[in-house]
Amino acid sequence: METKKKALGKGLEQLFSNSVIDFDNFEKDIVEEGSKDVTEIDVDEIRSNPYQPRKTFDTESLNELAKSIKEYGVVQPIIVKKSIKGYELVAGERRTKAAKIAGLKKIPAIIKDFDDQEMMEIALVENIQREDLNPIDEATSINNIIKLRGYTQEEFANKFGKSRSYVTNILGLLKLPEDVKRMVEKRNLSMSHARVLSKIDDDNKVTDLAKKVITDNLSVHELERISQEEKSPIIKKNPNKTFDHKYRMYENLIMDKLDTKVRISKNKIEIYFNGNDELEKMLDKMHINFEDE
Repeated sequence: METKKKALGKGLEQLFSNSVIDFDNFEKDIVEEGSKDVTEIDVDEIRSNPYQPRKTFDTESLNELAKSIKEYGVVQPIIVKKSIKGYELVAGERRTKAAKIAGLKKIPAIIKDFDDQEMMEIALVENIQREDLNPIDEATSINNIIKLRGYTQEEFANKFGKSRSYVTNILGLLKLPEDVKRMVEKRNLSMSHARVLSKIDDDNKVTDLAKKVITDNLSVHELERISQEEKSPIIKKNPNKTFDHKYRMYENLIMDKLDTKVRISKNKIEIYFNGNDELEKMLDKMHINFEDE
């Protein structure tokens, strides 16, 4: 058992050591390796991976998958871990939920042994590479993998085939007020709208504007204009569009460099950080080093 577990751990490390991470191939390898060990287990004995970051599932998509399962069965077995009571899902939660909707009592599965750290990393990686994940759950998954693996945003972007700006923008959504996050999760608010709102510091204004986007059907461009007026009253009184555009351009350049929110106003640059670790990383990127006395 110990040798088997080490082999599984090695496979997970190999997944992360690849220049580009591909969860589908990782899952495929596990299925091929355990193809002789596929067994039927009761769907009622299966519970979600306790580290599953996804909170919402698209009902329409699940119903479509359920119809396919009714007609063709579960084509690829799910992967589970034996627990004290029943099983915990490692991969295949959508298949499991759809199988329940389809009325199946049993589902084909491969039983593997993963520890808590591996369960967490597998759940996060699987979700990041699923197209139907809502932006908040995706941002949470990305943030957790970056912390667990100690990646910079650029390293994460390279490994998961994302652009650096995409990673920075989606992580910014985690700063939104909880009620606005719920709007994004339910897809009442688009990621583009949420991205604009995430750059506003006042939570009350963010919530008010989010509601206005929905009730007045504001475009992203209209929201950007309103948010700039909210943030730049001085510029509103003395409009200088060229100068304001430069401010925004400089803000974006510094944000890309430091991986944090930046605000530039007249004769002042504000750089935001969350805790000593984030501050030290920013100082390191600015080549500012100091020794403790």
